[in-house]
Amino acid sequence: MDRDAGDIEMRRSTGKVHVGRALWYTRPGHVELRVAPLGFVRPGEARVRTLFSGISRGTERLVLNGTIPQSEWDRMRAPLQEGAFPFPVKYGYCAAGIVEDGPGELMGQTVFCLHPHQDMFIAPATMLVPVPDGVTARRATLAANMETALNAHWDAASGPGDRIVVVGAGIVGLLVAYIAARLPGSDVTVIDVSEARRTLVESLGARFALPADCPQDADVVFHASATATGLQTALDAAGIEAAVVELSWYGEKPAPVMLGGAFHARRLRLVSSQVGQVSPSRRPRWTYRRRIEAALAMLADPALDALTVEEIAFEDAPARVPEMLATSASGLAPILVY
Repeated sequence: MDRDAGDIEMRRSTGKVHVGRALWYTRPGHVELRVAPLGFVRPGEARVRTLFSGISRGTERLVLNGTIPQSEWDRMRAPLQEGAFPFPVKYGYCAAGIVEDGPGELMGQTVFCLHPHQDMFIAPATMLVPVPDGVTARRATLAANMETALNAHWDAASGPGDRIVVVGAGIVGLLVAYIAARLPGSDVTVIDVSEARRTLVESLGARFALPADCPQDADVVFHASATATGLQTALDAAGIEAAVVELSWYGEKPAPVMLGGAFHARRLRLVSSQVGQVSPSRRPRWTYRRRIEAALAMLADPALDALTVEEIAFEDAPARVPEMLATSASGLAPILVY
């Protein structure tokens, strides 16, 4: 055990001072675990012992590489982030844990919080969302991504009977497909370059196809591959006057596509979707709290456990996180296990 870790354990064992450790992105390609003194829990706050936190592969790859555009530094701040872009920054927003101190109604509850990767933290009680019965703490780490997928369907106005294509079988694309496959009468195909995703896609109720076999004339297309070729595939799959909902975020990377050809003749719509705002179609009635509660409730299906099988022990994060977020790395977004 290193000196910092031993000091943390000693102070925890006395019960006098609570000290955690947090994951920090410190320079391009590098991650550190740093001591995080917590102080006292004040009225309206709660202390949470983290069980799992989910890494957002697309966004956190940009954070790790220092490629968040300067114009987006303020907008891309996570709710409880510390530090500032590009470095050093404590980032993340998919934590699930148990409340150990705070308001009586939350004591002992498993909660979800938009908090960076940290083994113990204090947060405003209003930011802690109880995890429903039937949803495991591990699966609850998908809540932020499920919220993104739900918002995307609102932006797309997808509905029963639609022919739906999802390009990109990462976590967000798979959750979009999962929701789509449960629309009555829907016909859902997920496109990905990796044949290895076929079984996973089919387990969620959708069909799988390689880009060369992508269906055409879709009513709604979602793009979530974060590549220009994937976006072009999505545009080519859209039927006349259909919407292509763009879920990828590219950071500083350009995404050239062909807007000639039949793009205008088919009167296609390219729609950006981003979870920072509730979709306009729901905004008059839905708060952020209602949306995240709905996303958590939608995680009650054990089939979604297939999206949380890749894990990294928190102690191993400095070595493993850069490996898992490398551009060449395959697999889904990993879960940090505390």
